Amino acid sequence: MSFEDLPAKKPGIVIGENLDLLSVSELEQRVQDLDSEIVRVKAAISAKRASKNAADAFFRT
Repeated sequence: MSFEDLPAKKPGIVIGENLDLLSVSELEQRVQDLDSEIVRVKAAISAKRASKNAADAFFRT
């Protein structure tokens, strides 16, 4: 099986995409998806800050 045989993934949320053709339920789902992504990104930021702070503390001593 080659990569050309795989089904093309439907792109997820596209920032700035025209929202006029989406239904209310599709828009609500989009908000939920974006909220979940915000939580995920904030967790990654927190983890990176904690790692940096630990490294800073280690090298200060």
